[in-house]
Amino acid sequence: MSGTGAETGAAVLVAGISALDVILALPELPGAAAKYRADQGALAPGGCAANAAIAVARLGGRAWLASRLGDDLVGDLVVKALAEEGVETALVHRQPGARSSFSSVLVDAAGERQIVNFRGTGLDACAGWSGHVPAVRAVLADTRWTEGAAEALRLAQARGIAGVLDAEPPIAPELLDLASHVAFSRAGLAALSARSDPAEALAEAMAGRAAWACVTDGAAGVYVLSGGEVEHLPAFAVEARDTLGAGDVWHGAFVLRLAEGAGEREAVRFANAAAALKCTRFGGGLGAPGRSETEEFLRERGQWN
Repeated sequence: MSGTGAETGAAVLVAGISALDVILALPELPGAAAKYRADQGALAPGGCAANAAIAVARLGGRAWLASRLGDDLVGDLVVKALAEEGVETALVHRQPGARSSFSSVLVDAAGERQIVNFRGTGLDACAGWSGHVPAVRAVLADTRWTEGAAEALRLAQARGIAGVLDAEPPIAPELLDLASHVAFSRAGLAALSARSDPAEALAEAMAGRAAWACVTDGAAGVYVLSGGEVEHLPAFAVEARDTLGAGDVWHGAFVLRLAEGAGEREAVRFANAAAALKCTRFGGGLGAPGRSETEEFLRERGQWN
């Protein structure tokens, strides 16, 4: 696995959920109430925001993570692992008496995963932290923490920087109005539009909103809505080993390239490459690639494949 990113890179604020993932690899996902033996296992930070922050750090950026954890052992493990990855954790709130989120994740031989998540208890809204955010060049927020996402996106608006929403269901409408960029998952888009055609669904979900928007669809690539037109940008074909955290890595790579001044189309291409590389590695978000290997992957693949 790659090392952490350079501290001199573009700074990004990532706001959202953090958890601990217990990841186990099996030949196939269980279908019966019985005992099973894993081929491989890992303990890793999990959750949309934590995984994205790790991706930012590994890709050469400086990630500031705003999140909520309990003052328990799970929280201790998550913060320690994030710090070891070079993620800034000063904005991670440790709630006294609260229990941190954790997940059991099973991954089959094809890289598909099955997740059972405990969301945690006693984690309050924890507003007011945005006044302590240093200079950053872009913001990424996920929908798992509505109050935190709204605060982060308002900060982006106030500072005139990109505010990217990782749009997984459930999606509070106010977050769509606050974001400058909305990146839906297929499930997130389906929650707002019943249309099967991605172009039509994007147009319906974003009607009346000026934000740039896209929907990520795994191996099917990304559909982008910009200026009323929809473009399909294909994914890079790889042999998947573990898809856990691939979407989070995508969002981290995308927001980092925006922070570095890249246009959206180039940021999508870079994010597609980072997510593809992650899918070839076991370990959830800890499979996020480094900057040099991502750029080398892009050079080898040339233009859109």
